[in-house]
Amino acid sequence: MAQVEDLLGHAIKVASRLGAKYAEARFEEHRGELYVVRNGVLDASAHSVSRGVGVRVLYNKALGFGSTSTLTRRGVEEAAKRAIEFAKASSRILSKGVEMSEEKMGRDRVICRPRVKHEWVETGDKVGLLQEADKSIVEAAERRGVKPVARFFQLDLTYLEKHVVNTDGADVYLHKPLTTLLCIFNIRGNGRSLQRHLHLGESRGWEAVERWRLDDFVTEETEAVSAAVKKAVEPPEGSMDVVLGPEIIGLVCHESAGHPGEADRMLGREAAQAGETYITREHLNTRIGSEAVTIVDDPTIPGSFGYYLYDDEGVAARERVLIENGVIKELLHNRETGAEFGVGSNGASRASNYNREPIVRMANTYMRPGDHSLEELIEDVKRGVYIKSYMEWNIDDKRWNQRYVGVEAYLIENGRPGKMVFQPVIDLTTRGLFSSIDALGKELEFYAGYCGKGDPMQALPVWFGGPAARLRNIRLGRTVLSA
Repeated sequence: MAQVEDLLGHAIKVASRLGAKYAEARFEEHRGELYVVRNGVLDASAHSVSRGVGVRVLYNKALGFGSTSTLTRRGVEEAAKRAIEFAKASSRILSKGVEMSEEKMGRDRVICRPRVKHEWVETGDKVGLLQEADKSIVEAAERRGVKPVARFFQLDLTYLEKHVVNTDGADVYLHKPLTTLLCIFNIRGNGRSLQRHLHLGESRGWEAVERWRLDDFVTEETEAVSAAVKKAVEPPEGSMDVVLGPEIIGLVCHESAGHPGEADRMLGREAAQAGETYITREHLNTRIGSEAVTIVDDPTIPGSFGYYLYDDEGVAARERVLIENGVIKELLHNRETGAEFGVGSNGASRASNYNREPIVRMANTYMRPGDHSLEELIEDVKRGVYIKSYMEWNIDDKRWNQRYVGVEAYLIENGRPGKMVFQPVIDLTTRGLFSSIDALGKELEFYAGYCGKGDPMQALPVWFGGPAARLRNIRLGRTVLSA
């Protein structure tokens, strides 16, 4: 630890001596183990370690970044020199220089201690857990008279250690565990096929896996997908009321509020990589949805997959209110965009590893719940559909036009759920979706994922979530294959 602190301090001293107006140095170490079980058979197991230092500088109003996995004074010196060289080259072609907002810098140690460390569990037990879950999928599908044609499990168990210092006084240390599981399975029968993706993740140790009760979880999901394959009827078409489950609402919050609310997108930085945004400066403080819709991004939720208390620029994290009662309120900012917009940073700067520059990112994005039970949301629908989960989604580069295809879905008649319907489709704009929500459930649920952004690509752990939501008078369609 002392050696790392010395290297980080040395890196920013070298950068400052070379003329940097601002310099930051960030150490990261990722230690992980991975297990893949495919169709009940162990397909891969691996242990990995990645560690190094990234150095970012502001020189002549241009940012430059360099990194090294050589953890010596010479190694970080070279990284600092490369960062300066890149900044010098960039400054020659910039039409407008970069400024960094003035912020209070964090000085803290954040250590998340797992109740059950990953290494305390035997390798055989980890693999056996996945194989038992795979067996549960097969048995549940066969009980329904359908065939599980493909199953895939990937279990990632990681420890993240991070230390950030900068010339403005930041000195922040983070150590946390990350536990994540990806499950994909395909069910076929009755001339139909459905695929289900399940992603669980928390900033906790093995106790997260114990809490997931994997056998019961995959059995319930398999039974629902199998029933849809076996007996679901064609969905109705046309304008009607639709109730969306928390899984879909969470994805909507991530894709249609979180990504569009990244300030660097508005400035055009992501246009060639992860897309643009429908939000312009003129849209701030204007209405995009109904009074029921409030969407926030909050990194500080304990145990969440996107958890942190300080970002990679040393700024304290806090809840960011992206949409409040249907009105666009706040963007996600780092110190660069915070200065550009005159509002300061709100702690949204993150990188996926030591060899990536920190950029504006989401953490845990969700819709605040309402006060209705699911039954109450449904009972006020004369004829419509309840879509609990999705199989497929699409969205355009500006996050405006979007499409969701349901997996587990039910016809609603006279306020009661009835027959399952096969792959109902909603296809509408962001404004159309947010504006049509008139009531929200009171149960808040979160789902894990890795959010991709940047070039080179950076995949970062996030949560997205929300309650169930009732949408009035939207157009429901069918997939081409089921028509």
